[in-house]
Amino acid sequence: MVKNIFVLILVSLSFKLTAQAQLKFTDAKQSFGLVKKGEQVKLTYQFTNVGNQPLFITDAKAECSCTKVTWPKEPILPGKSSNIDVLFDTSPTYDRQDRIVEVFSNDTKSPQKIRFKGVILK
Repeated sequence: MVKNIFVLILVSLSFKLTAQAQLKFTDAKQSFGLVKKGEQVKLTYQFTNVGNQPLFITDAKAECSCTKVTWPKEPILPGKSSNIDVLFDTSPTYDRQDRIVEVFSNDTKSPQKIRFKGVILK
């Protein structure tokens, strides 16, 4: 009897561990090349939920206030794709830029990082 209960607990735990959302970016690193100071740079990061449970993105944090991030508020079902958009205001910056945005979700590897870089010309 105790052995059966133990086996049942192990099976339940193994199912729980394999049932999860998984965020996978098509290209987590992007370059915007050369742009003039004051331009708005828009980058789109496509991702897919390659897990077997709905993916919920709860937050995305940029390193500076010159970067705005928008993400889907609705759950992304398994096998489905969506986008995270990053808008970078180059007005307060110049020269080489290398920025990171942290994306928080219910993926066990959260937060994941997306990155962009380029050069701002005066």
